[in-house]
Amino acid sequence: MTDSAPMVRPATARASTARWCRAITEARWFAVTVFCLILTNAALLGAETYTGVVTDWHGWLSLAEHACVAAFTVEILLRLGAHADRPKGFFRDPWNLFDLAVVLSTFLPLVRENTTVLRLLRLARVLRTARFLPQLRIILVAVARSLPGTLSFLLVGALLLYVYAMVGWVFFARHDPQHYGSVGRAALTLFLLMTLDGIGDAVHAGLEISRLSLIYYASYVLLASFVLVNVLIGVVLSSLDEARDMERNHAAPAPRPAPIPATQQTLHDRIVTARRALDDLERELAHASAPPAVEAERTVSPAGTGLHP
Repeated sequence: MTDSAPMVRPATARASTARWCRAITEARWFAVTVFCLILTNAALLGAETYTGVVTDWHGWLSLAEHACVAAFTVEILLRLGAHADRPKGFFRDPWNLFDLAVVLSTFLPLVRENTTVLRLLRLARVLRTARFLPQLRIILVAVARSLPGTLSFLLVGALLLYVYAMVGWVFFARHDPQHYGSVGRAALTLFLLMTLDGIGDAVHAGLEISRLSLIYYASYVLLASFVLVNVLIGVVLSSLDEARDMERNHAAPAPRPAPIPATQQTLHDRIVTARRALDDLERELAHASAPPAVEAERTVSPAGTGLHP
């Protein structure tokens, strides 16, 4: 029992530290404070784009930037402390990894010496607002999950654009070299026509060359502007539904750690009750075994006196 005591103390200290930090990081005031710090950092970053403000308030802006860095460092330390009893849980959350990378990069010497990289990293802090806005977080996750489908869409769109650019070059290069003089110009023209901007002028110019140009533009608009765009919208909407399901599944287990102390207390009470029951059984066995021995002595002694008067 004495050997196991030193092994319990560190675990208890980590658990108490994790509970204390978790109580802070899960509080509403903490989220509001960090959100306001992110907005303040964004305002400071925007103020530095004005030369007059930088000249007059350079010292205060630098002090405010250092204060923001210190505040974000304390925040990430508290989030790390909230996972002291389960460190792997911190690194399983992509938002925790993003916050940690943004904060640690500020202390790298190469980053601090490069003003452009440092400003880009400070700009990355603005993206942290998505952590505190569930709807924005769902949209960002949906965009990230739609990237594989979007890449496939881009490949199909590039193939379609190349085929129509080659056909346009064959039919319209001589009459309209400004728009179809090469495959590159034809692809650029068709890419702009994908938004249906200027499609009327292009159709009128094509009809002056050949009436078959109407089939060319109609088929292109049908495939590029309607079919492909609707496919892209479908991919994004499907990813949005998946992101919403992930958000629900991620938010659902969050309240589960709360009942853990009650469960532990229940198990502790059951153990105490079982120990008391065992103690009562030992006492009953001790009392039950004592009377037969006394009675045996009483029955033997009279018989002895009867045999030897």
